Amino acid sequence: MKKLLFAFLLAFSLSGYAQLKSPADFLPEYGKQVSFYHEIEAYFKYLKENSEYIKHESYGFTSQGRSLNVYYISTPENLKNLEAIRDYHLYSIGMTDKKPAAETEKAIVWLSFNVHGNEIGAAESSMKVAYELLNPQNTTTKQWLENTIVILDPCLNPDGFSRYGNWLRDISGKNLHPELTDREHIEPWPGGRQNHYAYDLNRDWAWQTQVETQQRMVLYNRWMPEVHVDVHEMGYNEPYFFPPAAEPFHDFITKPQRDFHNVIGENTSKKFDAEGWNYYTRERFDLFYPSYGDTYPSFNGAIGMTYEQGGIGAGRAVLMQNGNILTLQDRINHHTVAVLTAVETASGRKEKLIADFKAYFKDSRQNPKGKYKTYVIKNDGKAEQLAVMLKQNNIQFAYADETKKLSGYHYQSDKEKAFSVESGDMIIQASQPKSVLTQVLFEPYQRLSDSLTYDITAWALPHAFGIESYALKNALVIKTRESKISNTKVLPETAYAFYIPWNNRTSAKIAASLLKKNVKVRYSKKNSAFGDIKLNMGDLIVLKSDNTKLPEFEKTMAGLLVEKNDYSVIKSGFSTGGTDLGGENFQLLKAPKILLLSGKNVSPTDFGQVWFYMDQIIDYPVSILDADYLGMINLTDYNTLILADGWYDLSDSQRKSIDDFISKGGKIIAIQNALSLFENREGYNLTQFATNEEKDAAKKQSDEEALTSRFKEYQKMERRSVSNGVPGAIIENVLDKTHPLSYGLGDKYYSLKTSDKYFKVLKNVWNVAYVPENYKSYGFIGANLKKKLGNTVSFAVEPVGRGKVIYMVDNPLFRGFWENGNLLFSNALFLVD
Repeated sequence: MKKLLFAFLLAFSLSGYAQLKSPADFLPEYGKQVSFYHEIEAYFKYLKENSEYIKHESYGFTSQGRSLNVYYISTPENLKNLEAIRDYHLYSIGMTDKKPAAETEKAIVWLSFNVHGNEIGAAESSMKVAYELLNPQNTTTKQWLENTIVILDPCLNPDGFSRYGNWLRDISGKNLHPELTDREHIEPWPGGRQNHYAYDLNRDWAWQTQVETQQRMVLYNRWMPEVHVDVHEMGYNEPYFFPPAAEPFHDFITKPQRDFHNVIGENTSKKFDAEGWNYYTRERFDLFYPSYGDTYPSFNGAIGMTYEQGGIGAGRAVLMQNGNILTLQDRINHHTVAVLTAVETASGRKEKLIADFKAYFKDSRQNPKGKYKTYVIKNDGKAEQLAVMLKQNNIQFAYADETKKLSGYHYQSDKEKAFSVESGDMIIQASQPKSVLTQVLFEPYQRLSDSLTYDITAWALPHAFGIESYALKNALVIKTRESKISNTKVLPETAYAFYIPWNNRTSAKIAASLLKKNVKVRYSKKNSAFGDIKLNMGDLIVLKSDNTKLPEFEKTMAGLLVEKNDYSVIKSGFSTGGTDLGGENFQLLKAPKILLLSGKNVSPTDFGQVWFYMDQIIDYPVSILDADYLGMINLTDYNTLILADGWYDLSDSQRKSIDDFISKGGKIIAIQNALSLFENREGYNLTQFATNEEKDAAKKQSDEEALTSRFKEYQKMERRSVSNGVPGAIIENVLDKTHPLSYGLGDKYYSLKTSDKYFKVLKNVWNVAYVPENYKSYGFIGANLKKKLGNTVSFAVEPVGRGKVIYMVDNPLFRGFWENGNLLFSNALFLVD
């Protein structure tokens, strides 16, 4: 009797595990209406409280304060030994030298859902995937978990998901409206795809500009999974996409990685075939640009994979072109089957996965894949931010502690060149655990196997950061130290002025901080010397005589400059070379009063890049106004108007107000398509061709291309179209180094060009950065376009009345990682008066 009672009590105590609720049981509207983010969190909390197969970890918070979470799913025994499993895994691939006590190996599979907030089928399916892995009745998934650790992130972008979900809840009623004319399928600006700052988090894996990415990558580098599944949605008429990926594959993608893609394709297709679901593989989604959720893990040894379900714009249900209605439940079902198949495949191939993963790191460390084995980054203020990025990616580097004469590939001249490594230069060896990622980010040329690529095709960090750099074909043997030697500041009792080098984003942030505190700041318009202190054009000066109301000048300034360690104190205004500090070459900075336009005709991501720069990089106030309301404000309250990339539909009166604003002394910063507001307009010199001869030559070439195309095949139309475009390439620019827009950029500027728009060098305008006739370029540029880009302007300044228009044909703030572009934009904001 006692044994029977004990058995009954035991069964009763475990009944919660035996009857785990599905998402549909827990959320009454599951699969019919988008869930609130807190409901997703609540469901995972319920799973954690009612299953011993799941463990929770919060890894941070979004800009809006929402929690970022991962859930470890495996057997209770594996979860109990989670840290031991992780420790041995990292030790086995050389990411730590500390040998753990136990040798416990499991396949590690990371599942990422909803990096794009309006792809709601992803986050919704995360609950179903978790349920099926935990469901006590599903004995098959329990077998997978015996040898597998699943790391599940239900939503990488909670702010975007909530923006879209809350809107959909607000505008949807009881009945479904699959017809396309319903507002349910017309998402308002800026949309839910991006995060709080309208950044695309799926392009941010390597650059880590956003807080969500930064926090997630700390955890990712603690685990280094062997498989990473990135769950997305695309246009609702599209069939499901799963691996294999499309060409171009980067050359550093290995055969085992390709082979696993093929196995995944075979296994998933069988599941979809059985259900009669439509799908495709090997098209559109390639493995080249390194900052995606499939490529970044791939360059860290994992099997990185993108999964795409039709669903963007679908709302709760939508009528497709084939006459079928796609529901939210359909999207959940497709994702669930595909993702579980990935877990099943990884579990079934655990031994090979682990062996290939170890070999990947051993081979790349002992025999780095790229042409160059050492990278030397010259001691430069911009290297400070590069060091931050390298640390975020766990890329090892050191600083030279001796001088050596060498010869190597010089990025800026694109040729072999003799140089000296000097104390303080950054040394990056390719032979390290993150060898492949290091070489992907630093190799000057990346071979493109197919020109039909999904994203930018060049990103070499020495060009992005604008730092003089060299690459060596051999490992460099040199004495190094772990950090730069920091000069201890000895503050004198009196200072004539403080000198602040203008050489990185911190310089701009300091300028912003000083101006916000009403400190008077000057900048140098010519090179000068004051003893050992050499001033370059653009460097900042804070004179004691300008700031007589600043209490305890020396002490206060030292406190304000604590983030800028390379500042110096000048004891006398008498120059030992150049002009004195009281001369006309040291001009006062004017504090910008900034208005940034937003709204439906402005690119959300490009708007977000400006907003993020203002809010997070330099911490300076900016007023934001929907462009539709431009006529309702007084522009004279501002002195700077920023027009991010967009397709502005302004009325004649709104255009006139902008014209008046400029003529009376206002400054416009216009980026990419915003230039159309000034192109071919009276009073401005922005035209595509500066002469009739250039215009006639372009028309003749266009006519010849049209005649030739009459005999070309229709089937190759898409491939031919790329000859007139550029997905994203690095292009050499000549600088007018005397103009304030170019201060601090170096001898040349390498621009990231992402648009086929071009303007021949302009008349009656300062062409500050232009592409020379025989320019150097990196990455893919269509053959027809490439011939047209010589002698075109990238950045120009036109004086109009008492004001100025700064034309930015290329976007210097693109994705926030083009560090020299951040400095160029800072010049436009602070130095161009």
